[in-house]
Amino acid sequence: MIVTNLQRPSEDQMKMFLEFPDNAPIKMVNLLKFKIKAEYADGRSTDLSGKEAYAIYAQEVQEHLKKVGAKLTFSAKVKDLLIGEVEDLWDSVAIAEYPNKSAMINMFMSPEYLESEKHRSAGLEGQLNIITQDE
Repeated sequence: MIVTNLQRPSEDQMKMFLEFPDNAPIKMVNLLKFKIKAEYADGRSTDLSGKEAYAIYAQEVQEHLKKVGAKLTFSAKVKDLLIGEVEDLWDSVAIAEYPNKSAMINMFMSPEYLESEKHRSAGLEGQLNIITQDE
């Protein structure tokens, strides 16, 4: 199994998401890997670690989630693996629940969210996003 942490979906993943049903809640499992030092795309100077920059995003995203009827349902530091193996563990895991796909898209497209997202990009080395729906 190859594990690749990324910051953005591939073209195929985006196509899958856009074709995903919009009639049920989505639980998004986020496995997060932070940069050692935050790096902002605008080149600003910062002493923040990747974890600290992402923490700014995590605080701000609470309000963005609320605006679209979504919520963070779980967040914790990753300690170790009980079953399985990966070369490098993720730093944190979070689960967000959205009422549907449209709510996610609306949040991701809002100008306020895009401003907060700068901290996400600055702090994340990469992540895995696992999209789930109840059966």
